[in-house]
Amino acid sequence: MSLPAAAQHVLNLLQQSPGFEGRNRALLQLGNQLPSFASEQRIDKDLVPGCDSQVWLRCEHLADTLQFSASSDARLIRGLLACLLLRANGLTAVELAHVDWPDWLTQLGLKQQLSPSRANGLNAVVQRMLLLSQAI
Repeated sequence: MSLPAAAQHVLNLLQQSPGFEGRNRALLQLGNQLPSFASEQRIDKDLVPGCDSQVWLRCEHLADTLQFSASSDARLIRGLLACLLLRANGLTAVELAHVDWPDWLTQLGLKQQLSPSRANGLNAVVQRMLLLSQAI
């Protein structure tokens, strides 16, 4: 499966970011570009369980493709969410189900720098994305 252009861009950005600090700076920049949910949009039904930080996730079905939006109260998490959304947006539910998420994080150079709690939180977001992708 080929990468969406936005996912290829973030892959290039993070692969060109030197080391842990460089990737963290790039993630913070990506997080700043992720549109925030206004306080009235941060509703309990959109909260992702299993995350240490508060994460809200929504999915719209546009024809056959998916469009996710997400927000978090944590800046670095917003950057990680941006990496997930840029990989997932525009895919069909079937395509989303076939994404190798651990491999995506490895390609980005992030898998080895995630704490266990962050890795678990990202897995919770991916599981919620898969669940929402199946909702009609």
